[in-house]
Amino acid sequence: MKNPSGSTTSSAVDRAARDAKLSDPSATLGDVLAHVFGPWTQWPEQDLIAFSDEFDEKLALAAYCSGVFPMPLHETGFEGEMGWWSPMQRGLLPLDALRVPRSLRKMARRYTTTVDADFDAVLTGCSDPDRPDGWIDEAIRGVYTNLHAQGLVHSVEVWDELGRLVGGLYGVAIGGLFAGESMFHHPQWGRDASKVALVRLVTELRTGMEPRVLDVQWRTDHLASLGVTEVERVGYLGLVDQALDLPPVDWDGARAASPMTGDELLALHALQTEPLQTKQTREDDDA
Repeated sequence: MKNPSGSTTSSAVDRAARDAKLSDPSATLGDVLAHVFGPWTQWPEQDLIAFSDEFDEKLALAAYCSGVFPMPLHETGFEGEMGWWSPMQRGLLPLDALRVPRSLRKMARRYTTTVDADFDAVLTGCSDPDRPDGWIDEAIRGVYTNLHAQGLVHSVEVWDELGRLVGGLYGVAIGGLFAGESMFHHPQWGRDASKVALVRLVTELRTGMEPRVLDVQWRTDHLASLGVTEVERVGYLGLVDQALDLPPVDWDGARAASPMTGDELLALHALQTEPLQTKQTREDDDA
């Protein structure tokens, strides 16, 4: 694995584990991960911290546990290389900050949501080649499909009244961390469907009222309208350390609760946010 300045570090988790154990037989997971990407204090002060020609499930999981995520370097002069990213300003959605304005509540009632009902279709929707700045290639599809089979990647699907998949999202779940990877909506049939998928995701992450972390990589204007904020890299890394020790979402229970109608989803969201509901409703009704 190489950082953008050209120096090389270990590129395989197995080699990193071996090196860590050789130097300290009591090495922890954190010690192993430090051998993979190096200490964060030595990362370059830019979003792209490294690139490699290796990419597999172990390396991807090591990345998320280190506060890093993969994204291919297409059309950059490094075709075939995997980029490893840790934004200087990380996009996060505090679970109690999700904004569900009146217009979104109206659209949500038109849809039904499920969890892990059709991951392959969601991944296909997110990787539509007609989408601008598409980055999901065959390597990404293969690794995340395998991680989904292992129960470490989950999807949320949004369906219309005709039973068509009109939106969804997927991401990596480790402990109390959910690292959102991509979301989509059908341009003709799925108005606000990706937003509705996000509402369903947040309701699942809020079960048990654990302080889980919802990472969205970068803050965009679209995501900011839903409550996404930014945190500096060092702050995010601290949140990840805490989140990894939290109990995971009961994804089996989430699947069992599917499908959920729009009215059921909104009722659950309102129940979870009841202490804030009066203030939020007053603010959101202006949206």
